[in-house]
Amino acid sequence: TKCESGCVCADGLYENLDGRCVPAEECPCEYGGLAYGRGEQIQTECEICTCTKGKWKCVQKTRCSSTCNLYGEGHITTFDGQRFVFDGNCEYILATDGCSVNRPVSSFKIVTENVICGKSGVTCSRSISIYLGNLTIILRDETFTISGENPGVQYKVKKNALHLMFDIIIPGKYNMTLIWNKHMNFFIKISRETQETICGLCGNYNGNMKDDFETRSKYVASNELEFVNSWKENPLCGDVYFVVDPCSKNPYRKAWAEKTCSIINSQVFSACHTKVNRMPYYEACVRDSCGCDIGGDCECMCDAIAVYAMACLEKGICIDWRTPEFCRKF
Repeated sequence: TKCESGCVCADGLYENLDGRCVPAEECPCEYGGLAYGRGEQIQTECEICTCTKGKWKCVQKTRCSSTCNLYGEGHITTFDGQRFVFDGNCEYILATDGCSVNRPVSSFKIVTENVICGKSGVTCSRSISIYLGNLTIILRDETFTISGENPGVQYKVKKNALHLMFDIIIPGKYNMTLIWNKHMNFFIKISRETQETICGLCGNYNGNMKDDFETRSKYVASNELEFVNSWKENPLCGDVYFVVDPCSKNPYRKAWAEKTCSIINSQVFSACHTKVNRMPYYEACVRDSCGCDIGGDCECMCDAIAVYAMACLEKGICIDWRTPEFCRKF
């Protein structure tokens, strides 16, 4: 009865990402900016999801864990998947429990100390402190020290050529694996057996990334800088008011940064491109490579690429990307 301009599909058909009209069974699903076909699966640490008629159908795994990443010059991915960048010369609480008003007692606290590592003002995580009651583990200067003891906590230390790993069990509460590359990258993987709330820069770990910027005062901040400033361990530190763009401050480094980081977009990592969205990792690599301008620039670049390689490994894709000439193993 009424003529409307534009193209439409016939009844029972739907437009796919290629502009073709297909039946509902052939509709693709989208995740992380990538399209997945009918029957294809993606796995998160808590769920296995299958593409069915254009929608994800997800099944919860029996054992669920989640990982918070702190890498390079202040890049964080929270337990629930929220990403942000901050530059602050202070100590910040990455993760702790005992956040609820009713149960304010903490069984663990993980703190990162940031220091300036470039003339443009960017910061790098250089020191990590893990507090487990009276037991304290300090990661600094490519090694670690342990002081005090806590009979209620079990832990093991493992080493390989690139990483220090700590398996920590707080019985009845948490199984944690902490991985440190002895430089700027730190990963906190938690499997919990309690409903205890978690808070800090790694977010509240409730499955919803939209409320991850929850401040120490228990409200959701309007931006990441307000959120970051609320989690300072030392209130005497200055607040962060802006995020530095190292490539604008060091434009002469941008071409080199883009060229060296392009390995992430290359055939070397092609097997992983459909499993893990590479663009956030490429952009982080370029940013960090521009920012490390007083030595250690290759180290910053290699650390950033290594984070993408580890994300690929989490999806079961092992990439042999290091060579004697490029980011060799030490």
